[in-house]
Amino acid sequence: MRGLVLDFGGVLTDLGDDHTAAEPPLLAATRQARHQGILTAMLSNADFLWRPPAGWEDLFDVVITSGEVGMAKPDRRIYLLAAERLGLPAHECVFVDDLAVNVRGAAAAGMVGVHHQSVHSTLEELETLLQVPLQS
Repeated sequence: MRGLVLDFGGVLTDLGDDHTAAEPPLLAATRQARHQGILTAMLSNADFLWRPPAGWEDLFDVVITSGEVGMAKPDRRIYLLAAERLGLPAHECVFVDDLAVNVRGAAAAGMVGVHHQSVHSTLEELETLLQVPLQS
């Protein structure tokens, strides 16, 4: 796997059990994945006015919002667009979302889907799939 595509709300914003952390654990993991050569994308069903929080710009190779592109998860075309913008085939990408319907949409587009239910389990699964350490 060479690409990591993440949902914003419910995934990148999840503090997990450590509410004293400087940043959400999956955001830190995204930074680590990128440092390890994994291409990263944020895929959100937000409108065209939404932008990632300040300071996050350098964490993602690609940011796609539904309002910008006129399609939304779980439409398979939006996952294919994310892969295309990363320059990867869909089967080289892992997609993480807290909504199972969106994970199924990514899988239908050829991505490996991870249903985010806890920070711990998602990090373990991503480390296995991406074959890079993500936790400090």
